[in-house]
Amino acid sequence: MEGTEAVTNGDGDGDGGDRPWQSYHTVYTTGKAGMEGVDKEKVQRVVYEMSKGSKYFENEERKEAFINQKIDNLRIQYAKLTQADLAHYHKVADRRIVELEASRDLSRIWLHVDMDAFYAAVETLSNPTLQGKPMAVGSMSMISTANYEARKFGVRAAMPGFIARKLCPELIFVPIDFKKYTHYSDLTRKVFRMYDPNFIAGSLDEAYLDITEVCKERNAKSEEIAQELRAGVYEETGLTCSAGVAPNRLLAKVCSDINKPNGQYVLPNDRMAVMTFVSSLPIRKIGGIGKVTEHILKEVFGINTCEQMLEKSSYLYALFSQSTAEFFCSVGLGLGQTGSPQVRFRKSISNERTFSATEDEVLLHKKLVELAEMLATDMQKEGLCGRTLTLKLKTASFEVRTRAVTLQQYISSSVDILKHAKKLLKAELPISVRLIGLRVSHFNGDRCSDPTQKTITNFITTGDANRNCSYFPDVADHDSVSDAETSLSIDSRQTTIQLDWRDPFVGNYLSDVDYQSCVFQKNGVEEVKTSSNDVTSSHQSGFTEAPGSTSFQGQFEGINVNNESKLLEDERNSCSQETTMLWLNDYKCSLCGIELPPSFVPERLEHSDFHLAEKLQKEESRIHLPSVPSRSRSQKDGIARQSKSKRQKLSQKEGKYTPIDYFFAKKES
Repeated sequence: MEGTEAVTNGDGDGDGGDRPWQSYHTVYTTGKAGMEGVDKEKVQRVVYEMSKGSKYFENEERKEAFINQKIDNLRIQYAKLTQADLAHYHKVADRRIVELEASRDLSRIWLHVDMDAFYAAVETLSNPTLQGKPMAVGSMSMISTANYEARKFGVRAAMPGFIARKLCPELIFVPIDFKKYTHYSDLTRKVFRMYDPNFIAGSLDEAYLDITEVCKERNAKSEEIAQELRAGVYEETGLTCSAGVAPNRLLAKVCSDINKPNGQYVLPNDRMAVMTFVSSLPIRKIGGIGKVTEHILKEVFGINTCEQMLEKSSYLYALFSQSTAEFFCSVGLGLGQTGSPQVRFRKSISNERTFSATEDEVLLHKKLVELAEMLATDMQKEGLCGRTLTLKLKTASFEVRTRAVTLQQYISSSVDILKHAKKLLKAELPISVRLIGLRVSHFNGDRCSDPTQKTITNFITTGDANRNCSYFPDVADHDSVSDAETSLSIDSRQTTIQLDWRDPFVGNYLSDVDYQSCVFQKNGVEEVKTSSNDVTSSHQSGFTEAPGSTSFQGQFEGINVNNESKLLEDERNSCSQETTMLWLNDYKCSLCGIELPPSFVPERLEHSDFHLAEKLQKEESRIHLPSVPSRSRSQKDGIARQSKSKRQKLSQKEGKYTPIDYFFAKKES
């Protein structure tokens, strides 16, 4: 059946051939435990026919076009490599391979345990009548897990239920129950801790254990420990699991998939055994090589097995970054992580839910409430409080958008989370959504985010440093939005480009879009996202004027404007022009670059007050200029010309530049 896998080699089977589905690449037809005997061409045809004309199909076509463009570009670069280039990179690759080989560690024994069809197995345990019947956990919209009876028909996780029903008309759907799965996951982890208290949880249903010490203490073989652990899990939960034992975590995960379900495979801690094992191992079996990476390696380099990565190492080093090429060569050598990772503070915590695409704002807010409550519960369970809240939306067209806000205070309650999540969602409405997610990060446990550390806002004053100024917002009492955190982006890895989560092309030809990005990246083309939600704003050549940003007059801090009429008349005219708050593309402050969504009206007004206070400080400092010893007009003109020249140079080089001393109080002579 492998020969029926789709390839885009220009044979004519693509758009206008008799079998167009062969050029339709989809994750649903890839190998997974229990799908070895599946007619992959039949599955591919059904998926093609059921998807054609849908938003999903259109998105898959966009992704396919993007990947094909990447492949074409790589082929061009591949063809341009000269013999001198290849000789150079051959030396580079050989030297690095020798260094990688020297780092091989065969002293540790790693065990990867993977529960068998976990969600489905738990549901079958709760309802024995499902035993032996094709069953999937999920709905007609999306499947989370399918049991092995259903996988024989080509049904698998992440497949829409209506396609699964077409493949298997007798398929039984069972709704998701995460509380139940979490309970059984906790039971399995009790068993894992008996063998490795510091085991690494990969997900609810898998974990990595270093069983080196257990084998030494009990003078037992690794296969005996694996068998004992699997028996312990079954005794504790009534569920079966599969295990893989190898010298490192990468190979242990591969091994756990060989004899599923309810089996195990042991790879000896021997270099020759490892090299033999990986020599014929398909590259897709490696964690870190997904559908996209596999497609590129096959089409550009002709690489199908791990061993071929070493044979093509010079080309890999020539066309990819050093880190990516080293990853591929490490795979070819069968190398992986062997040490236990250092204990690290958790960086984020999140929840998300998928559902049928809807524009119903009431339903979207209901989903938001549920997510906020679940997120708050998870955070409070771990004693976490965070400052950055990120909203993730997947649209009906499978584009992913994220908006984030960084707050001045730490939050953990569902009320606080929901308060800010609603603002982030409002900025995107109206919109048709099929997934909503919430993530909190920037925790109070992060060493890099000490809330007691003073920032520049602690030092900003106006005029006399000992005098309070009502024009500055109290940053301790209000939420502030970080220019680096407020974002609007598409994660190309997840939807628009659909790069596999495991693809290692970070910062290269398939670079992922960072969540903190401020642009869309759609099919590899950057686009600036503009918003049209702010009904109170007025548009002028792509800018938006914030209401109330120029309203300042009268007397302030004991300085009578009328007493300085001549000086302040000019200042008022220039100030009214310079302090006008303009929002580039209705989103970005033209004065400092900070980004605030149109729905954040109080924050925008507060930000306007901030710039107004800056201007008033500058204005006040100029009023006191006569107290400074005067210079001759020629000196003043020379200094002015020099200052203007410097400003122009800085403006050309760096854009709008504001010296740091501008923000500090000026001492009177």
